[in-house]
Parts: sequence; C-alpha cells; structure tokens
Amino acid sequence: MGSTVCELLWISCILQEFNISIPAAIHFHCDNKAAIHITENPVEHERTKHLDIYCHLVRDHLKRGFILPRHVPNHQQVADMFTKALSSAPFARLFSKLGMLSHAPT
Repeated sequence: MGSTVCELLWISCILQEFNISIPAAIHFHCDNKAAIHITENPVEHERTKHLDIYCHLVRDHLKRGFILPRHVPNHQQVADMFTKALSSAPFARLFSKLGMLSHAPT
C-alpha cells in the first residue's frame, strides 16, 4: 500500500503541474482487510511492531482525505486468473471481465 500511495502522490503532483486538480479522495482498492484496518486505526498492536514508515505514510494520507481504502473481495480479483489455478467457472467469469474474446485457431 505504501509504494502505491507514493506513486499516487507522484501522479497527483504531475497533474497539478498541468493544473488538473483531484477533486475527491482516490479510491484505493485492496484485498487485505487487515492492512485496511491497521491503516484506519491508529492503535498500535503487538503484531504491528514490525511496520515501517510506509504504514505511517498511508495513515497520514488517509487522514488528509487523499486516499479512501476499499476492500476488494477474492471473487473479484481479476489478477487471480494469472496467479492461481481456478476451475472453469471462476476463470470464465474473470476472463469476461478483461473484455477479451476467445477465438478458435483457424
């Protein structure tokens, strides 16, 4: 999440150079509920002692309203078709989301 927020900051700075403003918070889609929870809650837990500066960066930009984290459920993860062995039904559903057509070789 931290490296993506850094990239979003970089893109927003580029857009500002072109006088293009970002009127609302950027919806930040993440599949990890724990990461979203840690980012939204400033309470330090025993399990989060290993977190580095990126956690604080993400948390600060969440407070400022720059990003708005949203959870993406597993069944909507399009990248899963490239990284996991899926049965035919989930594969077909995710394949259709890519907007690709299946053509038989001629």
